[in-house]
Amino acid sequence: MSNPVVHWEFWTRQPEEVVNFYEKAFGWKIQHIPEINYRVVDSGEGGLGGGIFEPDEGPLPGNMALYLGCDNLEATLQSIRDAGGTIIVEEQVVPGQGRFALFADPEGRVNGVWEQVAPDEKPEA
Repeated sequence: MSNPVVHWEFWTRQPEEVVNFYEKAFGWKIQHIPEINYRVVDSGEGGLGGGIFEPDEGPLPGNMALYLGCDNLEATLQSIRDAGGTIIVEEQVVPGQGRFALFADPEGRVNGVWEQVAPDEKPEA
């Protein structure tokens, strides 16, 4: 797999202001999922979907992250470590969707990796 960008996130302390801006300015459709405090973004036909997220605590390591698709999360995390990256957030499960982790490259840029599950599979917790 070539590890394409499959998702993006805006990290913010003011999610409602960010949602309102992008809905008004660009006509994006944004759905809030309160159970996981996440806003799923549909940026329109042909556009790459994303999300708007407010971390519960700690500083924001940046204000945007790209997610790279992978077929095997564990192997990809090992490749990141082997290449000199640091795992910032270990594997997390998004029920019915997939699994992700966040990493920092050697200069500290934080991005994510995402393993999608097939519609009939459930990611393990």
